[in-house]
Amino acid sequence: MTRYLRHLRHLYVRHTWAIRMAVSFAAFSCVLAALSGLPSLRVDAQQPKPAKPAVVQPGAPGKRTRVLPSSTKARLPPVSTADIQFMQGMIVHHAQAVEMTALIESHTENKEVRSLGARISHSQADEIAFMKRWLVSRGQPISDPTNDMHKMHMKHENMSHEQMAPMPGMLTPAQMEALSQARGEEFDRLFLVGMIQHHGGALTMVKDLHDTAGAGQEAELFNFATDVDSGQRAEIRIMQNMLEKTPSKEKR
Repeated sequence: MTRYLRHLRHLYVRHTWAIRMAVSFAAFSCVLAALSGLPSLRVDAQQPKPAKPAVVQPGAPGKRTRVLPSSTKARLPPVSTADIQFMQGMIVHHAQAVEMTALIESHTENKEVRSLGARISHSQADEIAFMKRWLVSRGQPISDPTNDMHKMHMKHENMSHEQMAPMPGMLTPAQMEALSQARGEEFDRLFLVGMIQHHGGALTMVKDLHDTAGAGQEAELFNFATDVDSGQRAEIRIMQNMLEKTPSKEKR
């Protein structure tokens, strides 16, 4: 009898444990189902909203800075009439230099002249493009409608209007014709002499700009004029050295 009771107790414990496991598993499944049915939580809901970008305008010495609306747009600094006329005139000035270099390929075999001409042509063509963009971005015409640029620079009172080039250093029609007709060493000589004259005129134009009250202060224009001055001074020295190696007309 005792053995039988022990057997029943063992069966009771065994079935009770199985029932408990089944109930626990069912409860766990219900919890998982309930959690899976909940809406996903938004992590970003707890994150603070990013602050709008601020536009800060530095104040004058001794004054506070100002916070401007985010819709504030940058404005280009004002330029003077002399600045605009300088750029318009320099476009015309550079264009003649490019025209002079275009003759090199068919007029000389001198490798030094060809190399120099290619450098001048590329650099001045790029500068012409820059000057045009500078004027257009400021709502200015590319050419001077009054065509009075040359009157600001002509200093030679003993020359008639017909004898003067339109701007400092620019070759006259007679000089351009002579250059066009020359070949070989004669072309090399006329090209170097003419381009030295031409570069010297550009230096005069830069000097006149800086000598004009209130002109040449805008950052892009100032940097450009400075580059023109330093670059053309260096090329003048190169051409002077080349000219010394070129036979002069008198020696022939």
